[in-house]
Amino acid sequence: MSRLKRAGQGDSLAGFRTEKTEPTIPSGLLKAARKSGQLDLSGRGLTEVPQDVYHLNIDTPEEAHQNVSFGVSDRWWEQTDLTKLLLSSNRLTQLSDDIRLLPALTTLDLHDNQLSSLPSALGELQDLQQLRLSHNQLTSLPVELCTLKNLCSITLQQNQLESLPDELGHLESLTQLDLSHNHLKGLPSSLGCLIRLQKLNLCHNNLSCLPATLAQLTNVKLLDCSNNQLTDIPANLSDMLALEQLYLRHNKLCLLPKVLAPALKELYVGNNHIEQLETEQLASLTAISLLELRDNKIKILPEQITSLRTLTRLDLTNNDITTLPASLSLLPNLKVLLLEGNPLRGIRRDLLTKGTNELLKYLRGRIKEDPERADEGETAMTLPSQARVNVYNINTLKSLVYSEKQAADIPDELFDAAADQSITTVNFSKNQLTSIPPRLVDLLPSLSDINLGFNRLTCCSPDISKFLQLMHIDLRNNQLRDLPSEMKNLTKLCSIILNYNRFKSFPEVLYQIVSLETVLLGNNQVDEVDPHRLMKLVHLSTLDLSNNDLLNIPPEMGLCASLRCLSLDGNPFRTPRAAIVAKGTDAVLEYLRSRIPTAQPQPK
Repeated sequence: MSRLKRAGQGDSLAGFRTEKTEPTIPSGLLKAARKSGQLDLSGRGLTEVPQDVYHLNIDTPEEAHQNVSFGVSDRWWEQTDLTKLLLSSNRLTQLSDDIRLLPALTTLDLHDNQLSSLPSALGELQDLQQLRLSHNQLTSLPVELCTLKNLCSITLQQNQLESLPDELGHLESLTQLDLSHNHLKGLPSSLGCLIRLQKLNLCHNNLSCLPATLAQLTNVKLLDCSNNQLTDIPANLSDMLALEQLYLRHNKLCLLPKVLAPALKELYVGNNHIEQLETEQLASLTAISLLELRDNKIKILPEQITSLRTLTRLDLTNNDITTLPASLSLLPNLKVLLLEGNPLRGIRRDLLTKGTNELLKYLRGRIKEDPERADEGETAMTLPSQARVNVYNINTLKSLVYSEKQAADIPDELFDAAADQSITTVNFSKNQLTSIPPRLVDLLPSLSDINLGFNRLTCCSPDISKFLQLMHIDLRNNQLRDLPSEMKNLTKLCSIILNYNRFKSFPEVLYQIVSLETVLLGNNQVDEVDPHRLMKLVHLSTLDLSNNDLLNIPPEMGLCASLRCLSLDGNPFRTPRAAIVAKGTDAVLEYLRSRIPTAQPQPK
């Protein structure tokens, strides 16, 4: 037995060994592909495409030589042309020119292979609509590829492309183009000819500039240029009328780009070198919802940020901001404000961790008169005729601004310039006005936002009730004692700011404006609130009564179900105790409900 064993040690399997061959494709798979027109060979370890695949619709199948009769399902001569070929996640190093033998292909998936080049025969697949070439080792593209008139989508990410053929613009049906994670240093100007393009990904390349022709891509909704070497972007990018998302992260931008694209909703410019936010650039973001400015070098957040009325998310993480404008809290749609990693003064770190609502509540409480700064005051020689009219604000932003002038009236030339411009916002704050400017009624049809804060108003004219489109009014830091009853006609009014006035009671007319969502009445002399009438303000979510003369908080106020932010600190009442007030709105409302006599029904 041992001799037999030793004798076999030479090569006991020699008679059974065959020459190594490429994996063959099961005949059943090829047969199914002739019927369906689809063949999936993904993840089979292929180093080359078997000839059986290229000749699928040319050669007579093997079963045709073996069977003399065929059922309905075996009529090989009624085969379907191959339209979908999936070869992803193999080890292909090249693609044969025989690919031309599959002219009916509409989808060709070659991603995740080891291809370093492509055959010119690809240009003969004129029905091709989707071509997936990502995660290969391509350094260039054959010009013939650019003749594929029906190609809608091509993915080329994660290759080694250094340039693109000038003929790329001939791919007139292309709607998606992914060139991310390559070594591109420039782009052909013909890129602007891809007028049907909707999504263009250029991130993770070595681009130092973008071609001006990019502006011709008026159907592009998403443009990603992150992780490049861009120091600026073309000014005419504003012509991209459909652009909704623009990614410019990790570049070398020193200024926030001025993008007047009317549909732009999301702008990502994190990890750049931006040091300041220009008013003009911010003003161009008329439809912005998300603004990411994280990891820059921004020191000051300008007041102009409050003009972004549609903003819902603002990311300022890891900048050099030391102070925040209190008016930031007045952005009507802001839901997320990220400030971690800034050297903020006067804001406790624990406040930042409590979330946006608490932070905005804190900022609203900080709204008070700014100290006068001599270096910013108007000189005594400034005449109304010398007032600067900001035509851009009027014509583009539909905003009429005459603020911080210490003026006793508003120059007529301002109203003349705004004639027929459908002005929506007026800012006459920080002046010496003693009454509402009479010519404000010139703006009746369109005006929705009025700021008359920091003036010397002693009464509010009934004319204010004529502004039926009014949604926001700021009357803080004046000398008001009451509001006209006619204001009940303002059925669209959402917020009113009355901090730092001389109100001794909750203004009667406010109980009748059921559209109100925010009422800021802090730092007055209010001594009483009617909870039963307050409950009828079913949209009221923010109520600031801090620093008033409230001796008693009616338990029924706990039944105001819509309240999300109730500020009561700084009043002389004894209950609820300060410890409960410090716990926030929910704790206060719960306490108040617990104090309601049991005879009265409590909300379920």
